[in-house]
Amino acid sequence: MIITKELGLAKNENPQQGSFIVEELTDLVEEAVLMELERMNDRGGVLGAMETQYQRGKIQEESLLYETKKHSGELPIIGVNTYLNPNPPSEDEFEMELARATKEEKEEQIRELTEFQEKYKDKAEVALEKLRDTALSGGNLFEELMETVKVASLGQITDTLYKVGGQYRRNL
Repeated sequence: MIITKELGLAKNENPQQGSFIVEELTDLVEEAVLMELERMNDRGGVLGAMETQYQRGKIQEESLLYETKKHSGELPIIGVNTYLNPNPPSEDEFEMELARATKEEKEEQIRELTEFQEKYKDKAEVALEKLRDTALSGGNLFEELMETVKVASLGQITDTLYKVGGQYRRNL
């Protein structure tokens, strides 16, 4: 049902034609991606597109289009807007217990974090300084992050990068 209704493989002249249709769909996606990359390049690359909030606007437009088609039924999604349960359970019948951490579990996580930070205190300072320098010089942050996470916590890394780049604020 998903292949027939959602993917659309059976919406061609010969659904038995095998990989041709998959190749054709792949080529269409590749072409669309390349066109989008060209549009971003025309705006000055990723940074230029970010400055004009091109990506954010594009995501919002596509989300609106997707939701509109989903709600109108133009875009069939199995179990969401097609082939629904004719006798759905009432809210009273559906119960799900929320999983919450106990006080002991929270304290255990905090203790483990403190132990981790103490264990790698000296190495973390060096790694965070190297991360800061890499960010300031425009180096490969991902590569440096992969090394930094071995000795520094997420909070330490976030704080270091926040001091370098500041906080992102949307232009309104």
